[in-house]
Amino acid sequence: MIYLEDFQVSQKVITRGRTVTEADIVMFAALSGDWYGIHVDAELAQKTIFGGRIAHGFLVLSIASGFVTPYEVAVIAFYGMDKVRFTGPVKIGDTINLETEVIEIQDKGEFGVVASQWHIKNQRGEDVAVLVTKVAVAKKPKK
Repeated sequence: MIYLEDFQVSQKVITRGRTVTEADIVMFAALSGDWYGIHVDAELAQKTIFGGRIAHGFLVLSIASGFVTPYEVAVIAFYGMDKVRFTGPVKIGDTINLETEVIEIQDKGEFGVVASQWHIKNQRGEDVAVLVTKVAVAKKPKK
């Protein structure tokens, strides 16, 4: 298990990739209720600056959040996001991954908060989203 004391500022992780599919977009639209045409209407989306359908921003964030769950971190709760920017489109068939770096560790007494800079990248290494995430993390149990 990885506890608060195991984190270090500047610690970096690069995750595996995952290809975004049409099914992902349709299922996310159904789950979220966001049926905006840029995501689900091929004809409308073709006429936009993107030249086709793109994934929902929150879908991209959701997929990226799943990249960090394989690690056995003693997360208490998701604490928040800051400075979220969607810097490029994610199209059907794009493969995204996450590059993250710990930028701050705060001791809150009974637990701590780890802030990380996220760069969600496409298969060409281009940022498609950047943000700072914060998670509440447990301290090591006292012996």
